[in-house]
Amino acid sequence: MSSDPWGRVDETGTVYVRTADGEQVVGSWQAGSPEEALAYFERKYEGLVVEIGLLEKRVKTTDLSAKDAQTAIDHIREQVDAHHVVGDLDALRSRLDKLVATVESRREERKQQRAKQSDEARNAKETLVTEAEQLAQSDQWRAAGERLRSLVDTWKGLPRLDRKSDDELWHRFSHARSAFSKRRKAHFASLDAQREDARKAKERLVAEAEALSGSTDWGPTAARYRELMTEWKAAGRAQREHEDDLWNRFRGAQDVFFAARSSVFAERDAEQSENLKLKEELAEEAEKILPVTDLKAARAAFRSVNERWEAIGHVPRDARPKVEGRMHAVERAIQEAEEAEWRRTNPEARARAAGLTGQLQAAVDKLTGQIEQARAQGNNAKADKLERELEGRQALLDQALKGLHEFGG
Repeated sequence: MSSDPWGRVDETGTVYVRTADGEQVVGSWQAGSPEEALAYFERKYEGLVVEIGLLEKRVKTTDLSAKDAQTAIDHIREQVDAHHVVGDLDALRSRLDKLVATVESRREERKQQRAKQSDEARNAKETLVTEAEQLAQSDQWRAAGERLRSLVDTWKGLPRLDRKSDDELWHRFSHARSAFSKRRKAHFASLDAQREDARKAKERLVAEAEALSGSTDWGPTAARYRELMTEWKAAGRAQREHEDDLWNRFRGAQDVFFAARSSVFAERDAEQSENLKLKEELAEEAEKILPVTDLKAARAAFRSVNERWEAIGHVPRDARPKVEGRMHAVERAIQEAEEAEWRRTNPEARARAAGLTGQLQAAVDKLTGQIEQARAQGNNAKADKLERELEGRQALLDQALKGLHEFGG
């Protein structure tokens, strides 16, 4: 008979293994010595040790599912319980029990992790839904549309929830996207209608602008072009494919008109500049008439200058006041000379002036006598009052004498 700490072989070749529950029959060995029998069954035990070690490593270092791990443990436990090996079977059972506990712990961890991931996914999807519902009311069509597309990609990358929760959240998410798309479609449909209205309005403006491009009614036509430009701006933008073409036609028609006007105005400005030189020469000639010494000759000379002046066309507007002012000054001087001559030669006016002078002289003489009398009587207050009155009458007399002198009196 042969034995070791964990097993023995009896005289009949039966192999036993020692366990906490007593010896268990491993099997029968007839092919060799008892030592060989024990060595064989010990190798089978080592095979189980290796198999358990590998399973322990897989459980700790891989994502082996709890179900598959438990199946593998059960398979090894069946082999241990069958005790067809020689070795410390209780140690193997203890390792398997610990491995079961580890698998259960990992199962619970994964359950908690899945619950945590589910909560995170739910929160993430609820956040996406909330943002999508806010974006559904946005008028920032391009930015909001791009953001919604980005949210869809984010949604696809999140894990699924339970079917009911996932479907409810997706329904809200999808509804928000649809609402935004509907609003955007309605907006651009309205915009297209507005742009079509703008195109029609601008077509009419272009037609009028082109019709006016040949006008030579410079002022009213230029004013109308300004009105057309105001109407153009108020019409809004047409479709992109029409806007540039319409603008080029509208602008081109204006350019034709204003180029023609500029050409005409340039010729006119050159002519008016020449007219200004001629009128300045005539103004200088008129100014030489002054001072008036011979009224008849002065009138004749000014009439000659004025006839030539009237024959000359317009001068530049900004130069007109100055050159016309010079002529008016000469004309006023001649008129004043005429008025002075008339006063001097008018008998009725001379008689009135002489009569007024006589009356004032008599009043002055009377006041002078009254002053002398008041002084003689010692009434200085009265004399002073009369002298102040005398000063006023004397001033009127001096003025009347000057007017009479102008009449040659």
